[in-house]
Amino acid sequence: MMALPFLVPFLALLAAWRGWRGAATGLWALSVVVLLVLFRLHASDAINIDL
Repeated sequence: MMALPFLVPFLALLAAWRGWRGAATGLWALSVVVLLVLFRLHASDAINIDL
């Protein structure tokens, strides 16, 4: 799951390098959505601290 923020932008970079503008833009947008979803899941986790 944590590989997605690195894999999707890398695929977008490869698509841009190949000249596939639509695929690169779509993958870039997908990477932003993935980052936001993962941040939401991370930020809303309860902190279990036993002091």
